[in-house]
Order: sequence, then structure tokens, then C-alpha cells
Amino acid sequence: MESLYGELGIIAMRGCEQFVNVVDEYLKEWRRHDDDTDFIMHVDCPRFSSGEAKALLKESARGHDIYIIADCFNYGQEYKMYGRMVPMSPDDHFADLKRVIAAIEGKASRISVIMPMLYEGRQHKRTSRESLDCALALQELVQMGVSNIITFDAHDPRVQNAIPLSGFDNIRPSYQMLKALVKEYPDISLGKDDIAFISPDEGAMSRSMYFSSLLGVDLGMFYKRRNYTVIIDGKNPIEAHEYLGKSVEGKDVVVVDDMIASGESCLDVCEQLKERGARRVFVFATFGLFTNGPEVFDKGYEKGIFDKVFTTNLIYTRPDVLDRPWYSSVNMCKYVAYIIDTLNHDQSISTLLNPVGRIHKLLDKQAEKNAQQLEIGE
Repeated sequence: MESLYGELGIIAMRGCEQFVNVVDEYLKEWRRHDDDTDFIMHVDCPRFSSGEAKALLKESARGHDIYIIADCFNYGQEYKMYGRMVPMSPDDHFADLKRVIAAIEGKASRISVIMPMLYEGRQHKRTSRESLDCALALQELVQMGVSNIITFDAHDPRVQNAIPLSGFDNIRPSYQMLKALVKEYPDISLGKDDIAFISPDEGAMSRSMYFSSLLGVDLGMFYKRRNYTVIIDGKNPIEAHEYLGKSVEGKDVVVVDDMIASGESCLDVCEQLKERGARRVFVFATFGLFTNGPEVFDKGYEKGIFDKVFTTNLIYTRPDVLDRPWYSSVNMCKYVAYIIDTLNHDQSISTLLNPVGRIHKLLDKQAEKNAQQLEIGE
């Protein structure tokens, strides 16, 4: 089937090259392209010694259906400024994204931005006299000609209200996370008496509710008691986590959140669940930032307060985390390729956004496997 929006072009912003190469391989396989051709359009964002930059598009984008993949949280990328190497901040990545859009000069048939972790997504609402950075960023992209923004597990998807007349797709990797868990732990049972899903705070409740409702299992929640008289590292420190929910004794539990920053809050929740008698503790976090390094998780793993952390490869993960025994990376390249392929043909991605059917097939397959293992044991 031919695209309704012209020839497909994929642009990898700095740090996304490896991810995009895999996406491109899937697309070439599905569309039977020769090995020496691809859908990748090459760009460069060179910098002057002062740190200023520009974007250079190396192929014509005229009439193309462009998909720009940007990871604004790839601090593994650096540039030289005044003779010193400087890690790229989210602001640097976002500025480069706008430069690339400007270099296209409005010549593309359509521009879509795939930004897995939404730039400034944590600054999505006002609690005092402060800026609304995420809303402003979305409006700026739309004003520059972006027709659709695709993100994963937005901290608060209601931020799309800032661009009500433009495309905004928020995708949760629920199926991929469950599939990775079952693959890593073939003995796991997803039945009501064997597993529970836990929200680490009020904000993540909808994520855990989705899993618990779909699987028909118990749900629990922690709420954060904060000290609002103090601000440390830009936020009010957490004084305690209080648990609300049924007993988790003897059950496997999954803590579900959108992201891991320093990890201190996540580990505190895991430790409390272990103290309440949880059998095994797993963590589903779409994005693993590990801002304080992996050592704090090393200590938690050695203490036995959790068994495995699952995060996606949608954003940069530092290499020393990838080799940790407590870490598992959930590959999302094929899923992103499906999304691009479907949208390029101007078809609905509703089935991709709603994985209920695939999850039920996974549950049936796992239940059958558990029954067979039980028969063998008997």
C-alpha cells in the first residue's frame, strides 16, 4: 500500500541513531526494500566554540512524510564549549529539535515528532507562580508546523489540552512490560491470588489500575507524605510512604510508575512491600533516568528488597546499568516501527494504542504453561 503523504523519511536526533537504525531495518523488511536503501534522512547539528549551534539537513525533505525521533534526556551526548566538554541537557536537545524543524523550511508534506519522554513533562501544572514549560513546548512545536506529537507514558497526558486542535498520542508500553516479565520469569503466575500491582503514589494510580483491572488482580497504593516547608533539588522532600491496600503477603508484586529518577522513592516502596511479606518485588518504569547512578539499586538488590527493574530502551540508559543483574531492558524498536508504518499509510493506530487483545492472549498462554508445569510437578 502506498503512503498517502509522500515518501517516508525518518530523522534521528543526536543519540537516537542506534534506535532508529533498528526501526529502519524493520521497515525495510516489511516493505521489501533493498539493503542499500533506507528511510533515514541524515542531519547534523554542528556547534561553534561558544556553544551556539545550527542544523544542517543533508537531503531534501520536500514532499516527504517526516518522523523525527528525539530523546531529550540523553545526557550521554556531549559537545565542546569554550574548550570544555559539556553533557547535553534536555534544553539542548529540544533546541536542536527545533533547529531541524526549521531546516526543513516547511517543505515536508507532514512532520511528526516522536518524543518518548516528553520534554518538561514533569512541569505540567502550576502549583504557585511558576512556568508551564511542557505546555509552551508543545505549542511551540505546533506553531513550527508539527502536525502530530507521539509520546510514551506522559507524566500527565492532560497536558495535551495545551494543543487541543493538534495530534497528540500518548502510548503506554503495558503489553511489552508484561511480555518481558513473563519471558524473564517463566514461572510467574498472573492469577488473582498470586500477584498484585502497586502504585508508588497517587499520580501513578491510573497505570496500576489498568493492569489490575485487565488481569483481575489486587491493587495497592502508597501515598507520599511530603514536607512542604522545604524545597530540595526543586521539590518538596518525601518524609514517608503510607500504604493503602490489601495484604501482599506471599504474593509477587509489581510497582508501576512512569519513570525512575534518583530511585530513592522507588526503593523505599519496594522495601516496605518486602517487609509486608511480598514474595518477589518487580518494578515497571517506562523511563529509567537513574540520576544518582545505579549504586543505590545495587545496595537494594543486595539487601533483597527487589528482584528486577524493567525499563524501556526508548531513552538513553547508561551502559553500566545495562549489565546490572537487577536490570532488564524492554525493547520498543519494533513497536515504534509499527506506529510509523501505520501512520505513514494514514491508517488508525487504535489497535496499537489498545493492547487488550494481545495481553489476554499472553495471559491465556501463561495460564496454560502454568497448568502444564503443575501437571508435571504432580
